[in-house]
Amino acid sequence: MARARVIVILGLLTTGTLGVIAATQTWVTVTLDDGSLEQLAIPGSSAIPLLTPLSLAVLAIGAAMSLAGRVLRHILSALALLIGVTLGMLVIPLALTPPLSAVAADVAAATGIAGEAALASLVIALTATPWPWITAVSAIALTVVAIWALITATRWGESGRKYRSGSTISTTTDGPLDAIDSWDDLSRGTDPTRPID
Repeated sequence: MARARVIVILGLLTTGTLGVIAATQTWVTVTLDDGSLEQLAIPGSSAIPLLTPLSLAVLAIGAAMSLAGRVLRHILSALALLIGVTLGMLVIPLALTPPLSAVAADVAAATGIAGEAALASLVIALTATPWPWITAVSAIALTVVAIWALITATRWGESGRKYRSGSTISTTTDGPLDAIDSWDDLSRGTDPTRPID
């Protein structure tokens, strides 16, 4: 099951990174009827404002998953699943047919014209780039990875065991302590120079 853990962590980090990159890329090209047929490039972060924070959350989940215990793994996996489904619901409709609402704020800022009716008459065409589809595939992959994590998380080995206090390592020795035994005692918080009562 160590391989399952690696697959999950790499999947989370990859989809999170892809989401952050996608947020900076052009998602929709807007053609305006302003006499010059000017085109505006709308980035993913404007089309879907939640894209960047949700992608950063996925990266954080991927990093935390490497150290999480059994219960926390399930909580993080469920959270990743929720993010994957949410991103899919936001991105897929935009990839199919970009709505005017996704670009309204940027068009209004660029032209100084506000209002749904005025913007609808100003915008001639909305053309989606491949980035919404790339992000949609990434959201689906994130959902699959999260489901896989939920299924396999109970069978992963415990992580960080050697860093935990209260170790069950035996401290009894049959002979005199050597330098290695003394260092081991110090690591466990025991003073090897103190006489045993």
